[in-house]
Amino acid sequence: MADANGLVEAMKRAARDERESSKPVNVYFGEVVSKSPLKINVEQKMVLGEPQLVLTRNVTDYMTTVTIQWDTEIGVLSPDGKTTAPPPHLHDIVGQKNFLMHNALEVGDEVILIRQQEGQKFIVIDRIGGKP
Repeated sequence: MADANGLVEAMKRAARDERESSKPVNVYFGEVVSKSPLKINVEQKMVLGEPQLVLTRNVTDYMTTVTIQWDTEIGVLSPDGKTTAPPPHLHDIVGQKNFLMHNALEVGDEVILIRQQEGQKFIVIDRIGGKP
């Protein structure tokens, strides 16, 4: 009887593994519980650390170059909101500028993760609700 139980359990495991392998992706939700080192609590079941996480550009600080062309109006405002000396004048700003995008995860951010199939890596796709 013990062999029969073992066989049944092996068949259940094989069926479960087959179902899991046919899923193209597993999506999880988590919350950042530590920024340095980065730790994400996934669905209140497990805490993932930096070695297990792959971060996309959506959840990291990064430099980017933008092309800009605008005029700025410079003046000093008085307490009542009226422009005072020096009189307003225009500064023409044209060209490419480098900007640091502050997009890194913060404690409390809720995130969407995808688990690498049959792996221990989780890709952090984005935060839920966007960053203010």
